[in-house]
Amino acid sequence: QVQLVESGGGLVQPGGSLRLSCAASGIIFSSNAMGWYRQAPGKERELVATTTSGGSTNYADSVKGRFTISRDNAKNTVYLQMNSLKLEDTAVYYCNTQAYGLAFWGQGTQVTVSS
Repeated sequence: QVQLVESGGGLVQPGGSLRLSCAASGIIFSSNAMGWYRQAPGKERELVATTTSGGSTNYADSVKGRFTISRDNAKNTVYLQMNSLKLEDTAVYYCNTQAYGLAFWGQGTQVTVSS
């Protein structure tokens, strides 16, 4: 059974930082690409960042230079370090992976950027 459990969301002021974590189970984590997506109210879910099994990374233009995705294969965990947060970063953030021909999602963690 594949499970993705996100944590680390919260309320932060503009310019602040948060680190999200996603603990994975039920997959060979080191062999899986992992991704972070987000969905703001009234908007479609969008890609934030991805990391391949080899550690290559890809970012949405809107977060380049501010967010960093990383992985710890020993802990089966992927992280999203978010710096210089903006109001428009407010969203529910989801962890994602593909396994057994299916897409799996976590339950999401709320990030609210507000003064």
